Amino acid sequence: MKTANFPFLALLVYFLGISNLAANPKEVSKLSGKISDQSGEAVPYANVALVQMDGSLVDGAVSDENGNFLIESTKTAKVKLVVSSIGYQSFSSEPFDLAPGLIKDFGTLAIVDEATGLDEVTVKASRPEIIIEPDKTIVNVEGTVMAEGSNALDVVGRSPGIYVDQDGNINLNGRTGATVMINDRPTYMSATDLANFLRSMPAENIKSIEVINNPSSRFDAEGSAGVINIQLKKNTVDGVFGNVQVGGQYNGQFAPNAGVTLNVKNKKLSTNGTFNYNEYAVYNDLEINRNFTVEEGISNFNQDSRIASRYKTPSFNGSANYELTPTQNLGLNVQASSSTDTNNNTSGTVVTNPGQDYNNFIESTNESEGKRNRLFTNLHYDAKLDTVGSKISADVDFTIMDNSSSSLLDNSYWSGNDDPNLAYTDKILTLNDMYYTIFTAKVDYTKALKGGNTLEAGLKGSWVESDNNLDMSRAENEGPFEPDPNSNRFIYNENVLAAYGAFKGSFSPKVSYQAGLRGEFSDIVGNSVTLNQVNKQRYFNLFPSFFVQHKVSDKYQIVYNANRRITRPNYRLLNPFVYYIDPLTSEQGNPNLRPQYSTNFEMNHVVNGSYQFTLGYSVTEDTFMQVFVQDQEERTTTTYTDNFDQTRNANFRAMVPVEIKKWWNTSNMLQVNYNQFQTQIGEDLLDVEQVSYMVRSQQNFTLPKGFKVEVMGIYLGPQIWGQGLIRGFGWVDAGVTKSVMKDKLSISVNGTDIFRTQLIRASIDFADIDTSFRQYRSNQGIRFTLKYNFAKGESFRVKSSTGSSEERNRLD
Repeated sequence: MKTANFPFLALLVYFLGISNLAANPKEVSKLSGKISDQSGEAVPYANVALVQMDGSLVDGAVSDENGNFLIESTKTAKVKLVVSSIGYQSFSSEPFDLAPGLIKDFGTLAIVDEATGLDEVTVKASRPEIIIEPDKTIVNVEGTVMAEGSNALDVVGRSPGIYVDQDGNINLNGRTGATVMINDRPTYMSATDLANFLRSMPAENIKSIEVINNPSSRFDAEGSAGVINIQLKKNTVDGVFGNVQVGGQYNGQFAPNAGVTLNVKNKKLSTNGTFNYNEYAVYNDLEINRNFTVEEGISNFNQDSRIASRYKTPSFNGSANYELTPTQNLGLNVQASSSTDTNNNTSGTVVTNPGQDYNNFIESTNESEGKRNRLFTNLHYDAKLDTVGSKISADVDFTIMDNSSSSLLDNSYWSGNDDPNLAYTDKILTLNDMYYTIFTAKVDYTKALKGGNTLEAGLKGSWVESDNNLDMSRAENEGPFEPDPNSNRFIYNENVLAAYGAFKGSFSPKVSYQAGLRGEFSDIVGNSVTLNQVNKQRYFNLFPSFFVQHKVSDKYQIVYNANRRITRPNYRLLNPFVYYIDPLTSEQGNPNLRPQYSTNFEMNHVVNGSYQFTLGYSVTEDTFMQVFVQDQEERTTTTYTDNFDQTRNANFRAMVPVEIKKWWNTSNMLQVNYNQFQTQIGEDLLDVEQVSYMVRSQQNFTLPKGFKVEVMGIYLGPQIWGQGLIRGFGWVDAGVTKSVMKDKLSISVNGTDIFRTQLIRASIDFADIDTSFRQYRSNQGIRFTLKYNFAKGESFRVKSSTGSSEERNRLD
């Protein structure tokens, strides 16, 4: 079958699935209510089940984010209502008769927190529970083997549809550009800093991961690939609760890490704080072979490089919540980090020219270091307006960041049998200072209506200013440094005003929906002070979203969703800078870069609440892609980010968990992607397409005497990425965890890329570019973690929130 028929097949399957909506539902019983804790706080995602007297399950549901639940059934039986949730004692109602047409409102059911004494023994599940909602997939990580001995980046990379590459970049459903949030708060980090931060976070601190492929209008329209929201554990004891962990990794370099989490509550005031220190060290061995067509024939550049990098990231995340009244809360969140990085790049290049019986040589060193300081503060207020779920919330965020870096590129050139000590040399000194300020304010309102319907609305404003000063200078041989004309100061201002509305309702007892519309007005000014060049953009866009959830039967449901999204350029990419990676390769900014827009469709079939079969399709206009351009005369390569005319992505994903034995569980995923890229680059048309795939299998073993073993294998088939073709590769990771002292202390040892197969091989054969790459990033290594948990007291919870998600995720 031709790949061009893939969209047609997707459409066919879509209509086959949606045809189920025409089925006439039988007369159903409706049982509703709300789950809360002892303080009246809503308990989201609690399991609510109708159970017969013999213990067999009749029907069930999961409470929503406000604690509300609705069970619909066509069955007849003598049952009781059973409520269960992690951290709470189970609740059972008095028995009653269930029959078609029964309408029963249980009101508010308060469930009691479990005692969490130090001697408690926790039974852990082998694989995470997955909950499917109309607009997101929730992976409950808390209390699973998946959380032990791993870090947050590991766990995120094992969630449905997510793949984390060897550079730490997070891909969702085969697309880059996912927005990553923590506790509904923006991460305020570049891809590199975010990866380092998640590596330092123990996975056992995570409660759940929300994978939102096509976000609703309530979310910022930013991020064409979707949203990944990491929910950390809330406070669970009245008094003191926390953990301490230390560890390290060796992959040719040793990198330590440590962290402490502390939660304290005193009456109406709840606080929590987490401090982590993480080092990440890596060798990047890179081979590049470039061919240039000149008048006499082919000139070949063969370059070998080793880049030694080390990142040090101390970070703090603290929250406080004060209960003003039983229905009103005031919260404060502070995030602070100060990261440093050092990079030492040494490379040697052999140049072969046609008609020349000797070689030319280039040796280079590029030593750089950088420091980034970040401070984020959020003030949050929320209030419950009635007892049926109406509420209002407001957020004010303020963010500042400064990023300073310096690099010295030192090059030596000589030919044939010349003495390298007498070689011609040049040096490029680059100093770069960037400063960002972001202020956002937003308000969200939710109104609960009759019949279980909900109306949502909100307003948001954001104001961003970026000041980037690039100072470059050059020196030849032993001469002094002279100013370089590529020095540049770039000031960027962006104001975005947004409003949204959404409605949740139902077409029938088995079919619910959510429809929303978001409007955003953007006013952007980019000012290159050095070039006296000002670029202005003003535009208004509408972003609709629509979700349908059809419960075909007790064991089968279909979720449909569609939306439109925008991705604005990273602030740094708009700066018309020129940065030299080595004497042959440079990177430059693009002040004319436009936002990209994507239209997304998805259909998710869920069987038995565990097996997922998802079909998705998206079309993106003005896609950001990295472009490579060669200068045949100068024999150099320049990279920059540009807008491609259009890209298309169709994907199929299957998630199949299997319990082989009680002590052996597997989680398996197959993802198939069809990608098409089309654009004009100079005088040449790029029009390529390919079907790629990823296979992932994770094996979990729960063994006697507190041992747990995990083995995971991944294989990625060949794939295209703009002008480039990446060959297929795979790797295997494994780990073992031992719990002692009644699960208070755990020791974990993990091996990564055990067979040293995570090797990247890529090539570009387009127009006059003939280049191949080979890269290995010392992924083979061993990691150990020692973690101690302490707890005392009764359950309590801490709230946290924010409003500046999309602005902060675009920082670099």
